[in-house]
Amino acid sequence: MINRIHPYVETADVDASRRFYTEIFGLTVAMETPVMALQSPDLSSAQVIVCRRGTETPQPDFGIDVGDAEAVDRAHAQARERGCRIVYPLTTEPWGVRRFFVSDPDGTTVNVLAHVGT
Repeated sequence: MINRIHPYVETADVDASRRFYTEIFGLTVAMETPVMALQSPDLSSAQVIVCRRGTETPQPDFGIDVGDAEAVDRAHAQARERGCRIVYPLTTEPWGVRRFFVSDPDGTTVNVLAHVGT
């Protein structure tokens, strides 16, 4: 089950990006570390992830939250079976996210993730 799909925006000025998305679109800050997650107050799955330039290497183009760690592991196994290029290894991050980055056929980098707690 997919919980949400969200784009990543790379910025040199996180505060300016925060003001832009909150003041113009009414998004609220849901998370600030290690990246800033902004979401709709009406639909928590409608999000934009703002990263300070250089925070993520490689920088994903968008993320797909697949719901739980087991689903991340299954997606990783499927991607490897199909010979997809894994551009960031399967990892449980210290901030409570299990994820990996995979390159789609055209080179778009997808962050496949699930929140697993800390």
